[in-house]
Amino acid sequence: MKFNTKIPKHIKQAYNEELKQYSFCLENKRFGNAWFHLERSHIIGQSYPIEHTYSHWLMLKFGFRQKDTKEVFGQIIRLLVGGWKSFINHVPLGNTGGANVPPLKRMPIPNDIEKLLDIE
Repeated sequence: MKFNTKIPKHIKQAYNEELKQYSFCLENKRFGNAWFHLERSHIIGQSYPIEHTYSHWLMLKFGFRQKDTKEVFGQIIRLLVGGWKSFINHVPLGNTGGANVPPLKRMPIPNDIEKLLDIE
């Protein structure tokens, strides 16, 4: 069994870029775009416990900010199990991480992220 502990440098850079874009959009009240970048950060970081958990933490905070009860409760559940599933390399690839999708559903991965993660 493969254990994921540390994110590779090139993937971490892309993950951080999505978080930077998220922050920029949030500051400029472009909430739809902010959420889009959070979802992308989740897809990129979901195989690594720290990054996966942090994406869900930001989604939880975003849910509170938007007063979205469904998102808040969905993120609390995901925070409890997401990091562990990353550690044991058992995540549904492509899942965007929001409460609007089932937590175990595999989803299509955007082409640029697919190339970044070297998935064939």
